[in-house]
Amino acid sequence: MNSIFFTLMLIAMGLTLIALTAGIILMGKGGEANIAYGNKLMRARVILQGVAIACFALVILTTS
Repeated sequence: MNSIFFTLMLIAMGLTLIALTAGIILMGKGGEANIAYGNKLMRARVILQGVAIACFALVILTTS
């Protein structure tokens, strides 16, 4: 069970990094794409960070 949460944590961390990088690049360029997707990417980053932290907590709690 511990390895499942650890794998999910790594996936969530990777997706967080992707969302953060895409959001920063998009905001740096500006324009209509930023208006349409910048806020959505940053919101997705916050949600993915929460998932990663929750999985980290589950890894700590399930470690014997």
